[in-house]
Amino acid sequence: MTVMAERASSQLSVSMFERIAEFAEREDEAVRFEFIDGRIGLNKVTNGNQGEIAMWLVFQCKQARPELTLNTTQGLKVEAYRKGRARPDGVLAPVGHFAGKGDWADPDGVLMAVEITSYDADTHNRDRIEKPRAYAEAGIPVYLLIDRDRLSVLVHSDPDFEDGYRDIHVVRLGGKVTLPEPVGIELDTAHLKQYLD
Repeated sequence: MTVMAERASSQLSVSMFERIAEFAEREDEAVRFEFIDGRIGLNKVTNGNQGEIAMWLVFQCKQARPELTLNTTQGLKVEAYRKGRARPDGVLAPVGHFAGKGDWADPDGVLMAVEITSYDADTHNRDRIEKPRAYAEAGIPVYLLIDRDRLSVLVHSDPDFEDGYRDIHVVRLGGKVTLPEPVGIELDTAHLKQYLD
């Protein structure tokens, strides 16, 4: 992003961002924008392997907790984080929780946000620094990061408005990981090794 574009995005209102994001998604369904830390970010549409990981996780969550749904398209208002808008790879909430809430829902009632790293230059800042901070500040109890670059799964829990997530548990991809309450699901990530690029 150029310096001029960075300056313009830091002055952009949330309502203007939402109009731009809505227009872009109507024109090209492969384009998805986020507004985090006062700047617009481009979220690439998943590749086949990233999509398979997301769908595997949807199935695991539904099988373990049928009263919950892992929504792979819902955007969230992460207001505390400079009036941001994030579009996680997955948002776990009770069935029907997002009905009638539009493209950008409040995070109240969300049990977990999920990100799966992309192979792009912004992954480090976006998925490992900015989004965990935004999700913790929004009070989301669990943040699950499937880090394909580092062959690991990170479970962030115990969110704090000022400190971010106070507990981060790291498991090598292929191991078993327990998602703490209020999620309460155990995942065997051995299956995910076949989806590494």
